[in-house]
Amino acid sequence: MAGKTISDKNACAAGAVALALHVRTMAPYYGIPVIMHSDHCAKKLLPWFDGMLEADEAYFAQYGEPLFSSHMLDLSEEPDDENIAICVQYFKKMAPMKIWLEMEIGITGGEEDGVNNEDVDPEKLYTSPEQVYSVYQALAPIGDFFSIAAAFGNVHGVYKPGNVVLSPQKLVGHQAYAKEKLGSEDDKPIYLVMHGGSGSTKEEIETAVSAGVVKMNVDTDTQWAYWDGLRKFSADNFDYLQGQIGNPKGPDAPNKKYYDPRVWIRKSEETMVARCIESMTLLGSKDTFPVKKPENGSLPVYNFKPVPLNLLDGAKKMLGL
Repeated sequence: MAGKTISDKNACAAGAVALALHVRTMAPYYGIPVIMHSDHCAKKLLPWFDGMLEADEAYFAQYGEPLFSSHMLDLSEEPDDENIAICVQYFKKMAPMKIWLEMEIGITGGEEDGVNNEDVDPEKLYTSPEQVYSVYQALAPIGDFFSIAAAFGNVHGVYKPGNVVLSPQKLVGHQAYAKEKLGSEDDKPIYLVMHGGSGSTKEEIETAVSAGVVKMNVDTDTQWAYWDGLRKFSADNFDYLQGQIGNPKGPDAPNKKYYDPRVWIRKSEETMVARCIESMTLLGSKDTFPVKKPENGSLPVYNFKPVPLNLLDGAKKMLGL
């Protein structure tokens, strides 16, 4: 949510916090549960992660819950030992606030958020059961709120069929290995995540979900869906988008209602919504929670409570002391 021209080192964290506060303000009006999640934080982006956690702690101190619901650390480019150690360090801060930690072990191919694995060795696209279990061993003593993005041939983006070989059945093996090691009665003792879900088949998604996947990333397909709404609107209304005035209705006819961003952005939102519903249906989460819209006018126009200040503190704040 922060503009690209802002050079301040805290801009990314401030933008994320601004978005989280906006969603927290507006979500109650829709009557549905919303999870605020940050994704793919590589090692070089840890200052962004630190800034969001600082906001979580401040929000938790005042409201008894964190600002964000979950955060993801993507340290898959680092050695496993370092990856896990950093995750443990952060999870110890997150667990008391009941913030969910998603981590990645094994490499997802393609490029996403500045992490480029387009030329990676194909063998590294498959996480082993031992790797997954080593993460579980390190994080489980701290808390239950964590999930593991294990690679099974995943690639960010959409590619020609046959160029990417997904093996979601490998996730079944991860669960079986963990079950045996834990002596658990649960067939799926580990929460798993599927990255690079765009372009996946119905069968691949169903296999992944049946193996314990609780979250799937669908970035590229939703990016296309957003663009597709605008693309179709532009094609259907081409003659009304060539100038501010003048269209098939006449040389002096205005075109404002066509080029107004509120019009074509809405078209993009509509196709994005349709694509999200498609994914939610495949994942089995559609209609899980019934909509509970509040009574008209029953919600406050803001949902925060100012921190009480005494007169001296207030005066100091006004003077910037």
